[in-house]
Amino acid sequence: MKVLIFGASGMVGLGVLRECLVAADVTQVTTIGRTPADTSLFRRDRMDAGFNYAVSHKLRQVTHADMFDYAAIEPLLAGYDACFFCLGVSSLGMREDDYARITYDLTLAAARTLRRLNPGMRFVYVSGASTDSSEQGKTMWARVKGRTENALLGLGFGGAFMFRPGAMIAMHGVRSKTLAYRILYPVLGPLLPLARLIWPDQILTTELIGRAMLEAARRGAAKGVLESPDIRRLAAGGT
Repeated sequence: MKVLIFGASGMVGLGVLRECLVAADVTQVTTIGRTPADTSLFRRDRMDAGFNYAVSHKLRQVTHADMFDYAAIEPLLAGYDACFFCLGVSSLGMREDDYARITYDLTLAAARTLRRLNPGMRFVYVSGASTDSSEQGKTMWARVKGRTENALLGLGFGGAFMFRPGAMIAMHGVRSKTLAYRILYPVLGPLLPLARLIWPDQILTTELIGRAMLEAARRGAAKGVLESPDIRRLAAGGT
């Protein structure tokens, strides 16, 4: 299986990148972004002792400045089985039109190009808990995310799956690029494992999300929109 990852330098993107690199059935993984993913962040442990992520024969990192236009690199985007789209920004302090440009316009620019080049591709989009599929709610970011999800589901991919994770625990050295998350995580992070014991279906790890995304790429899923409990089941081999 050959996969593309957009946003591999972010927390979820790094998580799925690591799972792709250690998965035996993934023969090639290509990252697309303004900056390459820092694979040195991955912590060595018993599971992957001696594995050199940075020089893995199946990793190819493509640096691309204009994430709204892919004409210059189209030959590099053809021939893939799946795409994991993990790009996103916080809506804090943003106007709706600015947030929509980065969330909706940027995502659809990539997705429409990939649909044309890889019509049978499975496309996994990282959305968020409480996304508004009606596109009519009061919360700006939720409306925009809902509009983005609906557009992706209607593009006609071989499969399109909207992941809506909530709280996440970063594993294997993965960390968020979002400043607010990096400030809050040292404070709230130690409480997340306890919260996971109380609400096991609602607290996910970057490893678990990555594994679920790979399962969606391999076999698909029972529905197009997956909340945290659905993601957990998919990672465990369910649908």
